Amino acid sequence: MSPVIEEHARARLITDGPLTRPVPVDLRYDPADERRTVHIGLPDGTDWAFGRDLLERGLRTPIERGAVRIWPCGRTQLIVELHSTDGVEVFQFEIRTLIRFLARTRTQTPAAPQDAGRKPQQPSRTTRTDKGAQPAHG
Repeated sequence: MSPVIEEHARARLITDGPLTRPVPVDLRYDPADERRTVHIGLPDGTDWAFGRDLLERGLRTPIERGAVRIWPCGRTQLIVELHSTDGVEVFQFEIRTLIRFLARTRTQTPAAPQDAGRKPQQPSRTTRTDKGAQPAHG
């Protein structure tokens, strides 16, 4: 069994005010997950889970799936927009951080995907009740 890949990163929370602010986020990938799910853990305890392919495609071109929208912003930034019943959160990531994380996930992925032919995974949002991440529903 391959180890879970976790990376602590910084993103900028984009608000409708004049200032953005840096926030810590946790990027997580479990190669045992048959849907190739990546997780973005936010400081408020929210965990967003969606297919790794969504993040990979968003590095190159705008893409939307369910409550998640991702698009490149210039050559060095990536925007991740998360919609929920609580509102919308918009984060700006350094592309190189996500490329590094995704490269690490590819080294842990089995050569023959178990989920070939499946429909793309719909994003899901859960709230962690403690510091440890709870499995996302989806």
